[in-house]
Amino acid sequence: MNGLSTVLIVVGLFLVGGIISFAKQKMPTSLIVLLSIGAGMCLVAGVLRLEVWN
Repeated sequence: MNGLSTVLIVVGLFLVGGIISFAKQKMPTSLIVLLSIGAGMCLVAGVLRLEVWN
């Protein structure tokens, strides 16, 4: 696992924590959806960059 994939996965998990926090605070749904799209993209990019797929 190289550095960039690790960073992308960590950022994705951080954004997932933000989604949970924003949902508990009753923030607007559009903000939660935007944050979840960003978190999903970070997690997918991090997983696809792993050395396992080569």
